[in-house]
Amino acid sequence: MNFYFEATKVLDRLDAKKGSIKGVIATVPDKDRKRTAALVIETLKYKSVLSDVIDAAKLLKEERKITSKNLALVLVHDLLLSNGIQAGDGPIKQAVLRHKTRLNGEFQKLKIKRGAKSTAELAHSEDARAAQIPRYIRVNTAVWTVDEAVTEFLSRGYVLSGPFQSRKGFANDEHIPDLLLFPPHVHFADDPLYTSGKIILQDKASCFPACVLAPPAADDSVVIDATAAPGNKTSHLSALMSNRGKLFAFERDRKRFSTLKKMLAKAHCRNVEPVNADFLTVSPDDVKFRQVTHILLDPSCSGSGIVNRLDYLLEAETQNAEEDRQRLDKLASFQLLMIRHAMKFPSVRRIVYSTCSIHATENEHVVRQALQTEEALGAGFRLAPREQVLPQWKRRGISEEMNSPADAQSVVRCSPDEDATNGFFVSLFVRADETKNNMTDVTAPTHRPNIGEDKGTSTAKRKERDVSEVLAGPAEDQRRRKKRKKKSHS
Repeated sequence: MNFYFEATKVLDRLDAKKGSIKGVIATVPDKDRKRTAALVIETLKYKSVLSDVIDAAKLLKEERKITSKNLALVLVHDLLLSNGIQAGDGPIKQAVLRHKTRLNGEFQKLKIKRGAKSTAELAHSEDARAAQIPRYIRVNTAVWTVDEAVTEFLSRGYVLSGPFQSRKGFANDEHIPDLLLFPPHVHFADDPLYTSGKIILQDKASCFPACVLAPPAADDSVVIDATAAPGNKTSHLSALMSNRGKLFAFERDRKRFSTLKKMLAKAHCRNVEPVNADFLTVSPDDVKFRQVTHILLDPSCSGSGIVNRLDYLLEAETQNAEEDRQRLDKLASFQLLMIRHAMKFPSVRRIVYSTCSIHATENEHVVRQALQTEEALGAGFRLAPREQVLPQWKRRGISEEMNSPADAQSVVRCSPDEDATNGFFVSLFVRADETKNNMTDVTAPTHRPNIGEDKGTSTAKRKERDVSEVLAGPAEDQRRRKKRKKKSHS
Protein backbone atom coordinates (compact mmCIF):
# COMPACT_ATOMS: atom_id res chain seq x y z
CA MET A 1 0.00 0.00 0.00
CA ASN A 2 3.00 2.30 0.45
CA PHE A 3 3.31 2.43 -3.33
CA TYR A 4 -0.17 3.95 -3.57
CA PHE A 5 0.62 6.43 -0.80
CA GLU A 6 3.70 7.55 -2.77
CA ALA A 7 1.63 8.03 -5.93
CA THR A 8 -0.92 9.98 -3.90
CA LYS A 9 1.80 12.32 -2.65
CA VAL A 10 2.85 12.99 -6.24
CA LEU A 11 -0.73 13.86 -7.21
CA ASP A 12 -1.03 16.10 -4.14
CA ARG A 13 2.09 18.02 -5.16
CA LEU A 14 0.82 18.39 -8.70
CA ASP A 15 -2.50 19.71 -7.40
CA ALA A 16 -0.55 22.25 -5.34
CA LYS A 17 1.35 23.24 -8.52
CA LYS A 18 4.70 22.42 -6.96
CA GLY A 19 6.24 21.41 -10.25
CA SER A 20 5.76 19.68 -13.57
CA ILE A 21 4.90 15.99 -13.81
CA LYS A 22 8.45 15.21 -14.79
CA GLY A 23 9.94 17.36 -12.06
CA VAL A 24 7.77 16.00 -9.25
CA ILE A 25 8.27 12.36 -10.23
CA ALA A 26 12.02 12.98 -10.31
CA THR A 27 11.87 13.29 -6.50
CA VAL A 28 10.48 9.77 -6.07
CA PRO A 29 13.10 7.20 -4.91
CA ASP A 30 14.75 5.38 -7.81
CA LYS A 31 13.44 1.95 -6.88
CA ASP A 32 9.81 3.10 -7.10
CA ARG A 33 10.08 5.79 -9.78
CA LYS A 34 9.16 3.87 -12.92
CA ARG A 35 6.16 2.14 -11.35
CA THR A 36 4.96 5.36 -9.71
CA ALA A 37 5.35 7.30 -12.97
CA ALA A 38 3.22 4.78 -14.84
CA LEU A 39 0.40 4.91 -12.27
CA VAL A 40 0.44 8.71 -11.94
CA ILE A 41 0.39 9.31 -15.69
CA GLU A 42 -2.38 6.82 -16.37
CA THR A 43 -4.43 8.11 -13.44
CA LEU A 44 -4.13 11.67 -14.73
CA LYS A 45 -5.24 10.58 -18.20
CA TYR A 46 -8.48 9.24 -16.75
CA LYS A 47 -8.80 11.61 -13.79
CA SER A 48 -12.04 13.25 -14.93
CA VAL A 49 -13.71 9.90 -15.55
CA LEU A 50 -12.45 8.28 -12.35
CA SER A 51 -13.47 11.29 -10.29
CA ASP A 52 -17.03 11.13 -11.63
CA VAL A 53 -17.19 7.39 -10.96
CA ILE A 54 -15.97 7.82 -7.37
CA ASP A 55 -18.51 10.58 -6.73
CA ALA A 56 -21.38 8.60 -8.26
CA ALA A 57 -20.50 5.54 -6.18
CA LYS A 58 -20.25 7.72 -3.02
CA LEU A 59 -17.01 5.97 -2.15
CA LEU A 60 -15.51 8.74 -0.03
CA LYS A 61 -18.76 9.38 1.82
CA GLU A 62 -19.22 5.76 2.82
CA GLU A 63 -15.60 4.76 3.45
CA ARG A 64 -13.88 6.99 6.01
CA LYS A 65 -10.64 4.99 5.81
CA ILE A 66 -10.02 6.44 2.35
CA THR A 67 -8.86 9.83 3.49
CA SER A 68 -8.20 11.66 0.23
CA LYS A 69 -9.57 11.93 -3.29
CA ASN A 70 -6.17 11.30 -4.83
CA LEU A 71 -5.74 8.06 -2.88
CA ALA A 72 -9.14 6.97 -4.14
CA LEU A 73 -8.17 7.88 -7.70
CA VAL A 74 -5.04 5.69 -7.82
CA LEU A 75 -6.80 2.75 -6.15
CA VAL A 76 -9.87 2.91 -8.36
CA HIS A 77 -7.67 3.30 -11.42
CA ASP A 78 -5.95 -0.01 -10.70
CA LEU A 79 -9.23 -1.66 -9.77
CA LEU A 80 -11.04 -0.68 -12.99
CA LEU A 81 -8.33 -0.03 -15.57
CA SER A 82 -5.38 -2.20 -14.58
CA ASN A 83 -4.79 -5.60 -13.01
CA GLY A 84 -6.44 -4.85 -9.71
CA ILE A 85 -5.09 -3.23 -6.56
CA GLN A 86 -1.52 -4.47 -6.10
CA ALA A 87 -1.38 -4.56 -2.30
CA GLY A 88 -1.96 -7.01 0.52
CA ASP A 89 -5.40 -7.33 2.06
CA GLY A 90 -5.75 -4.43 4.43
CA PRO A 91 -8.55 -2.12 5.56
CA ILE A 92 -8.06 0.42 2.76
CA LYS A 93 -8.01 -2.17 -0.01
CA GLN A 94 -11.06 -3.89 1.46
CA ALA A 95 -12.87 -0.57 1.67
CA VAL A 96 -12.52 -0.15 -2.08
CA LEU A 97 -13.33 -3.77 -2.90
CA ARG A 98 -16.62 -3.50 -1.03
CA HIS A 99 -17.71 -1.07 -3.72
CA LYS A 100 -16.23 -2.92 -6.69
CA THR A 101 -19.55 -3.81 -8.30
CA ARG A 102 -20.98 -0.32 -7.94
CA LEU A 103 -17.79 1.35 -9.15
CA ASN A 104 -17.71 -0.84 -12.24
CA GLY A 105 -21.39 -0.18 -12.87
CA GLU A 106 -20.95 3.59 -12.68
CA PHE A 107 -17.93 3.31 -14.98
CA GLN A 108 -19.93 1.44 -17.62
CA LYS A 109 -22.81 3.93 -17.38
CA LEU A 110 -20.43 6.85 -17.84
CA LYS A 111 -18.84 5.11 -20.81
CA ILE A 112 -22.24 4.77 -22.48
CA LYS A 113 -23.20 8.34 -21.59
CA ARG A 114 -20.08 9.71 -23.27
CA GLY A 115 -20.51 7.50 -26.32
CA ALA A 116 -17.13 5.84 -25.87
CA LYS A 117 -16.66 2.60 -27.79
CA SER A 118 -13.48 1.82 -25.90
CA THR A 119 -11.91 2.79 -22.60
CA ALA A 120 -9.10 4.59 -24.46
CA GLU A 121 -11.63 7.07 -25.84
CA LEU A 122 -12.26 8.29 -22.30
CA ALA A 123 -8.66 9.40 -21.81
CA HIS A 124 -7.73 13.08 -21.65
CA SER A 125 -7.02 14.42 -25.14
CA GLU A 126 -3.44 15.38 -25.85
CA ASP A 127 -2.36 18.94 -26.54
CA ALA A 128 -2.20 19.00 -30.35
CA ARG A 129 0.75 21.39 -30.22
CA ALA A 130 2.96 18.66 -28.73
CA ALA A 131 2.83 16.76 -32.02
CA GLN A 132 4.44 19.76 -33.75
CA ILE A 133 7.41 19.89 -31.38
CA PRO A 134 10.42 17.82 -32.49
CA ARG A 135 12.25 15.50 -30.16
CA TYR A 136 15.19 17.69 -29.16
CA ILE A 137 18.52 16.07 -28.32
CA ARG A 138 21.36 18.16 -26.93
CA VAL A 139 24.77 16.70 -27.68
CA ASN A 140 26.83 16.70 -24.50
CA THR A 141 30.00 18.31 -25.82
CA ALA A 142 31.75 17.50 -22.56
CA VAL A 143 31.90 13.92 -23.85
CA TRP A 144 31.96 14.10 -27.65
CA THR A 145 31.41 16.46 -30.57
CA VAL A 146 28.32 17.28 -32.60
CA ASP A 147 29.99 15.87 -35.72
CA GLU A 148 30.63 12.59 -33.91
CA ALA A 149 27.00 12.47 -32.80
CA VAL A 150 25.74 13.14 -36.33
CA THR A 151 27.96 10.37 -37.67
CA GLU A 152 26.59 7.97 -35.05
CA PHE A 153 22.97 8.69 -35.98
CA LEU A 154 23.72 8.41 -39.69
CA SER A 155 25.20 4.96 -39.00
CA ARG A 156 21.88 4.00 -37.42
CA GLY A 157 20.00 4.75 -40.61
CA TYR A 158 18.88 8.29 -39.82
CA VAL A 159 18.96 10.83 -42.63
CA LEU A 160 19.85 14.55 -42.46
CA SER A 161 16.62 15.85 -43.91
CA GLY A 162 14.46 17.29 -41.16
CA PRO A 163 12.45 15.85 -38.25
CA PHE A 164 9.12 15.97 -40.09
CA GLN A 165 10.17 14.88 -43.57
CA SER A 166 10.49 11.20 -42.70
CA ARG A 167 10.36 8.84 -39.74
CA LYS A 168 14.16 8.59 -39.85
CA GLY A 169 14.84 12.23 -40.59
CA PHE A 170 16.82 14.51 -38.27
CA ALA A 171 18.58 17.87 -38.47
CA ASN A 172 20.93 20.29 -36.76
CA ASP A 173 19.19 23.19 -35.06
CA GLU A 174 19.59 26.59 -36.71
CA HIS A 175 19.99 28.50 -33.42
CA ILE A 176 21.66 26.17 -30.90
CA PRO A 177 24.91 24.64 -32.25
CA ASP A 178 24.83 21.49 -30.09
CA LEU A 179 21.13 20.65 -30.61
CA LEU A 180 19.68 17.98 -32.90
CA LEU A 181 16.04 17.59 -33.95
CA PHE A 182 14.28 14.24 -34.39
CA PRO A 183 10.67 13.22 -35.12
CA PRO A 184 8.41 13.47 -32.03
CA HIS A 185 7.81 9.71 -31.93
CA VAL A 186 11.50 8.86 -31.48
CA HIS A 187 12.50 7.96 -27.92
CA PHE A 188 15.92 7.86 -26.32
CA ALA A 189 15.23 7.24 -22.62
CA ASP A 190 16.67 3.71 -22.81
CA ASP A 191 19.28 4.45 -25.45
CA PRO A 192 22.92 3.89 -24.36
CA LEU A 193 23.76 7.38 -25.63
CA TYR A 194 21.34 8.81 -23.07
CA THR A 195 22.12 6.46 -20.20
CA SER A 196 25.85 7.14 -20.64
CA GLY A 197 25.35 10.92 -20.66
CA LYS A 198 26.44 11.50 -24.25
CA ILE A 199 23.09 13.07 -25.13
CA ILE A 200 20.68 15.13 -23.00
CA LEU A 201 16.93 15.23 -23.60
CA GLN A 202 16.20 18.95 -23.42
CA ASP A 203 13.67 21.21 -25.11
CA LYS A 204 15.12 23.81 -27.46
CA ALA A 205 13.86 26.80 -25.48
CA SER A 206 15.41 25.36 -22.32
CA CYS A 207 18.81 25.56 -24.07
CA PHE A 208 18.51 29.31 -24.61
CA PRO A 209 19.47 30.49 -21.08
CA ALA A 210 22.92 28.85 -21.00
CA CYS A 211 23.72 29.96 -24.54
CA VAL A 212 22.67 33.55 -23.82
CA LEU A 213 24.65 33.63 -20.57
CA ALA A 214 27.70 32.45 -22.56
CA PRO A 215 30.01 31.64 -19.64
CA PRO A 216 33.70 31.80 -20.58
CA ALA A 217 35.63 28.56 -20.97
CA ALA A 218 38.53 29.69 -18.78
CA ASP A 219 40.28 28.29 -15.73
CA ASP A 220 39.45 31.37 -13.66
CA SER A 221 35.74 31.46 -14.58
CA VAL A 222 33.30 31.48 -11.65
CA VAL A 223 29.63 30.93 -12.48
CA ILE A 224 26.42 30.29 -10.52
CA ASP A 225 23.30 28.37 -11.49
CA ALA A 226 20.95 29.64 -8.79
CA THR A 227 18.15 27.07 -9.18
CA ALA A 228 19.87 24.09 -10.70
CA ALA A 229 17.74 20.94 -10.34
CA PRO A 230 17.14 18.74 -12.20
CA GLY A 231 20.36 19.77 -13.91
CA ASN A 232 19.86 20.12 -17.67
CA LYS A 233 20.80 23.80 -17.76
CA THR A 234 23.65 23.21 -15.31
CA SER A 235 25.14 20.48 -17.47
CA HIS A 236 24.76 22.77 -20.48
CA LEU A 237 26.68 25.53 -18.71
CA SER A 238 29.38 23.05 -17.75
CA ALA A 239 29.74 21.90 -21.35
CA LEU A 240 29.96 25.49 -22.63
CA MET A 241 32.68 26.10 -20.04
CA SER A 242 34.54 23.02 -21.35
CA ASN A 243 34.53 21.70 -17.79
CA ARG A 244 36.88 24.52 -16.78
CA GLY A 245 36.63 27.06 -13.98
CA LYS A 246 34.06 26.65 -11.21
CA LEU A 247 30.29 26.33 -11.53
CA PHE A 248 28.25 26.50 -8.31
CA ALA A 249 24.88 24.75 -8.65
CA PHE A 250 22.33 25.65 -5.95
CA GLU A 251 19.28 23.58 -5.03
CA ARG A 252 17.53 24.02 -1.71
CA ASP A 253 15.24 20.95 -1.81
CA ARG A 254 16.96 17.83 -0.48
CA LYS A 255 15.31 15.35 -2.88
CA ARG A 256 15.82 17.56 -5.91
CA PHE A 257 19.42 18.08 -4.82
CA SER A 258 19.92 14.33 -4.92
CA THR A 259 18.48 14.27 -8.44
CA LEU A 260 20.80 17.12 -9.43
CA LYS A 261 23.92 15.30 -8.24
CA LYS A 262 22.99 12.18 -10.18
CA MET A 263 22.35 14.19 -13.32
CA LEU A 264 25.67 16.00 -13.07
CA ALA A 265 27.58 12.77 -12.53
CA LYS A 266 25.85 11.19 -15.50
CA ALA A 267 26.65 14.23 -17.68
CA HIS A 268 30.36 14.09 -16.73
CA CYS A 269 30.37 17.58 -15.18
CA ARG A 270 33.75 17.90 -13.46
CA ASN A 271 33.76 21.64 -12.77
CA VAL A 272 30.45 21.78 -10.89
CA GLU A 273 30.12 22.10 -7.12
CA PRO A 274 26.52 21.25 -6.11
CA VAL A 275 25.32 23.24 -3.11
CA ASN A 276 22.28 22.08 -1.09
CA ALA A 277 21.20 25.59 -0.09
CA ASP A 278 18.81 28.39 -0.97
CA PHE A 279 20.54 30.88 -3.28
CA LEU A 280 18.81 33.74 -1.48
CA THR A 281 20.60 32.82 1.76
CA VAL A 282 24.06 33.09 0.20
CA SER A 283 26.04 36.22 1.01
CA PRO A 284 27.35 37.95 -2.13
CA ASP A 285 30.36 39.05 -0.06
CA ASP A 286 31.31 35.49 0.85
CA VAL A 287 34.91 35.06 -0.27
CA LYS A 288 33.84 31.91 -2.10
CA PHE A 289 31.50 33.84 -4.37
CA ARG A 290 33.05 37.28 -4.64
CA GLN A 291 34.57 36.45 -8.04
CA VAL A 292 31.33 35.19 -9.61
CA THR A 293 30.86 36.93 -12.97
CA HIS A 294 27.93 35.01 -14.53
CA ILE A 295 24.66 33.96 -12.90
CA LEU A 296 21.80 31.94 -14.37
CA LEU A 297 18.38 32.48 -12.80
CA ASP A 298 15.58 30.15 -13.82
CA PRO A 299 13.36 30.36 -10.71
CA SER A 300 10.02 28.78 -9.94
CA CYS A 301 7.30 30.00 -12.27
CA SER A 302 3.75 29.16 -13.32
CA GLY A 303 4.95 26.74 -16.01
CA SER A 304 2.22 28.09 -18.25
CA GLY A 305 4.37 27.67 -21.35
CA ILE A 306 4.85 23.93 -20.97
CA VAL A 307 2.86 21.87 -23.47
CA ASN A 308 5.33 19.13 -24.20
CA ARG A 309 4.69 16.28 -23.55
CA LEU A 310 2.69 15.31 -20.48
CA ASP A 311 1.69 18.43 -18.57
CA TYR A 312 -1.40 18.85 -20.73
CA LEU A 313 -2.81 16.33 -18.26
CA LEU A 314 -2.82 19.04 -15.58
CA GLU A 315 -4.85 21.56 -17.57
CA ALA A 316 -8.21 20.28 -16.37
CA GLU A 317 -7.62 21.95 -13.01
CA THR A 318 -8.52 25.63 -13.44
CA GLN A 319 -8.51 28.54 -11.05
CA ASN A 320 -10.66 31.63 -11.02
CA ALA A 321 -9.14 34.84 -12.35
CA GLU A 322 -8.48 36.33 -8.92
CA GLU A 323 -6.70 33.21 -7.64
CA ASP A 324 -4.61 33.10 -10.79
CA ARG A 325 -3.65 36.77 -10.49
CA GLN A 326 -2.66 36.39 -6.86
CA ARG A 327 -0.54 33.35 -7.64
CA LEU A 328 1.23 35.11 -10.51
CA ASP A 329 1.87 38.19 -8.37
CA LYS A 330 3.38 36.01 -5.64
CA LEU A 331 5.64 34.27 -8.14
CA ALA A 332 6.67 37.58 -9.68
CA SER A 333 7.66 38.97 -6.28
CA PHE A 334 9.89 35.96 -5.67
CA GLN A 335 11.39 36.17 -9.15
CA LEU A 336 12.21 39.85 -8.69
CA LEU A 337 13.82 39.06 -5.34
CA MET A 338 16.10 36.54 -7.06
CA ILE A 339 17.23 39.08 -9.64
CA ARG A 340 17.90 41.73 -7.03
CA HIS A 341 19.96 39.29 -4.99
CA ALA A 342 22.00 38.26 -8.03
CA MET A 343 22.79 41.90 -8.80
CA LYS A 344 24.43 42.28 -5.37
CA PHE A 345 27.35 39.99 -6.24
CA PRO A 346 30.28 42.42 -6.57
CA SER A 347 31.93 40.91 -9.67
CA VAL A 348 28.88 39.76 -11.59
CA ARG A 349 28.81 40.99 -15.20
CA ARG A 350 25.98 38.99 -16.78
CA ILE A 351 22.72 37.68 -15.33
CA VAL A 352 20.25 35.62 -17.34
CA TYR A 353 16.66 35.58 -16.08
CA SER A 354 14.37 33.01 -17.71
CA THR A 355 11.01 31.34 -17.17
CA CYS A 356 8.85 28.72 -18.86
CA SER A 357 5.90 31.08 -18.52
CA ILE A 358 3.91 32.94 -21.17
CA HIS A 359 2.58 35.57 -18.74
CA ALA A 360 3.88 39.13 -18.94
CA THR A 361 3.48 39.32 -15.15
CA GLU A 362 6.39 36.89 -14.73
CA ASN A 363 8.35 38.06 -17.74
CA GLU A 364 8.33 41.63 -19.06
CA HIS A 365 6.88 43.04 -15.83
CA VAL A 366 9.57 41.43 -13.66
CA VAL A 367 12.33 42.65 -15.98
CA ARG A 368 10.84 46.14 -16.11
CA GLN A 369 10.72 46.33 -12.32
CA ALA A 370 14.22 44.89 -11.94
CA LEU A 371 15.68 47.68 -14.06
CA GLN A 372 14.27 50.26 -11.63
CA THR A 373 15.62 48.67 -8.44
CA GLU A 374 18.39 50.23 -6.40
CA GLU A 375 20.57 47.20 -7.15
CA ALA A 376 20.28 47.71 -10.92
CA LEU A 377 20.66 51.47 -10.79
CA GLY A 378 23.54 51.34 -8.30
CA ALA A 379 25.55 48.69 -10.17
CA GLY A 380 24.69 50.02 -13.64
CA PHE A 381 22.73 47.02 -14.91
CA ARG A 382 20.75 47.29 -18.11
CA LEU A 383 19.37 44.88 -20.67
CA ALA A 384 21.88 43.58 -23.18
CA PRO A 385 21.12 44.70 -26.75
CA ARG A 386 19.49 42.29 -29.17
CA GLU A 387 22.87 41.57 -30.78
CA GLN A 388 23.87 39.65 -27.65
CA VAL A 389 20.59 37.79 -27.13
CA LEU A 390 19.92 35.33 -29.95
CA PRO A 391 19.62 38.04 -32.62
CA GLN A 392 18.48 35.51 -35.24
CA TRP A 393 15.46 34.54 -33.12
CA LYS A 394 12.52 36.54 -34.45
CA ARG A 395 10.06 36.48 -31.55
CA ARG A 396 10.94 39.17 -29.04
CA GLY A 397 9.27 40.72 -26.00
CA ILE A 398 5.89 42.45 -25.92
CA SER A 399 6.55 46.15 -26.54
CA GLU A 400 3.45 47.29 -24.67
CA GLU A 401 4.65 45.52 -21.53
CA MET A 402 8.16 47.02 -21.53
CA ASN A 403 9.55 50.51 -20.95
CA SER A 404 10.54 50.91 -24.58
CA PRO A 405 10.51 49.06 -27.92
CA ALA A 406 14.30 48.67 -27.61
CA ASP A 407 13.89 46.87 -24.28
CA ALA A 408 11.32 44.58 -25.86
CA GLN A 409 13.80 43.75 -28.62
CA SER A 410 16.37 42.83 -25.97
CA VAL A 411 14.38 39.88 -24.62
CA VAL A 412 13.31 36.61 -26.21
CA ARG A 413 9.97 34.86 -26.18
CA CYS A 414 9.02 31.41 -27.45
CA SER A 415 5.46 30.53 -28.44
CA PRO A 416 4.28 26.93 -28.17
CA ASP A 417 1.75 27.69 -30.92
CA GLU A 418 4.22 28.85 -33.55
CA ASP A 419 7.85 28.16 -32.62
CA ALA A 420 7.92 24.35 -32.18
CA THR A 421 9.08 24.74 -28.58
CA ASN A 422 7.58 25.09 -25.16
CA GLY A 423 6.60 28.61 -24.15
CA PHE A 424 9.65 30.40 -22.75
CA PHE A 425 11.14 33.80 -21.90
CA VAL A 426 14.80 34.83 -21.68
CA SER A 427 16.44 38.11 -20.72
CA LEU A 428 20.04 39.15 -20.12
CA PHE A 429 21.12 41.84 -17.66
CA VAL A 430 24.64 43.23 -18.11
CA ARG A 431 26.63 45.95 -16.42
CA ALA A 432 26.75 49.15 -18.45
CA ASP A 433 30.27 48.67 -19.83
CA GLU A 434 29.51 45.08 -20.81
CA THR A 435 27.43 46.07 -23.84
CA LYS A 436 30.48 47.66 -25.47
CA ASN A 437 32.67 44.58 -25.24
CA ASN A 438 30.60 41.92 -26.97
CA MET A 439 28.23 42.67 -29.80
CA THR A 440 28.21 39.25 -31.47
CA ASP A 441 25.85 36.32 -31.22
CA VAL A 442 27.89 33.57 -29.56
CA THR A 443 25.20 30.99 -30.28
CA ALA A 444 25.07 31.34 -34.05
CA PRO A 445 26.38 28.16 -35.76
CA THR A 446 28.75 28.53 -38.68
CA HIS A 447 26.96 25.96 -40.81
CA ARG A 448 23.77 23.99 -40.45
CA PRO A 449 21.75 21.95 -42.96
CA ASN A 450 18.28 23.22 -43.78
CA ILE A 451 15.55 21.98 -41.53
CA GLY A 452 12.41 20.52 -43.05
CA GLU A 453 9.25 22.54 -42.69
CA ASP A 454 6.73 19.74 -43.20
CA LYS A 455 4.79 19.38 -39.96
CA GLY A 456 3.69 15.76 -40.15
CA THR A 457 1.74 14.16 -37.35
CA SER A 458 3.38 11.89 -34.82
CA THR A 459 2.35 8.32 -34.04
CA ALA A 460 0.07 7.44 -31.17
CA LYS A 461 1.63 7.72 -27.74
CA ARG A 462 1.72 4.70 -25.50
CA LYS A 463 2.22 4.00 -21.83
CA GLU A 464 5.86 2.99 -22.21
CA ARG A 465 6.65 6.20 -24.11
CA ASP A 466 4.99 8.36 -21.46
CA VAL A 467 6.87 6.67 -18.63
CA SER A 468 10.18 6.98 -20.52
CA GLU A 469 9.40 10.65 -21.16
CA VAL A 470 8.88 11.50 -17.53
CA LEU A 471 11.89 9.50 -16.33
CA ALA A 472 14.31 11.11 -18.79
CA GLY A 473 15.96 13.32 -16.64
CA PRO A 474 18.45 16.10 -16.91
CA ALA A 475 31.50 29.94 -25.57
CA GLU A 476 33.52 31.77 -26.59
CA ASP A 477 35.18 33.96 -23.94
CA GLN A 478 33.65 37.41 -24.07
CA ARG A 479 36.96 39.18 -23.27
CA ARG A 480 35.09 41.73 -21.30
CA ARG A 481 36.29 41.35 -17.72
CA LYS A 482 38.88 44.08 -18.10
CA LYS A 483 38.82 44.96 -14.40
CA ARG A 484 39.85 41.44 -13.40
CA LYS A 485 43.50 40.94 -12.47
CA LYS A 486 43.83 37.83 -14.60
CA LYS A 487 43.25 37.80 -18.31
CA SER A 488 40.29 35.68 -19.56
CA HIS A 489 40.93 33.08 -22.25
CA SER A 490 38.54 32.05 -24.95
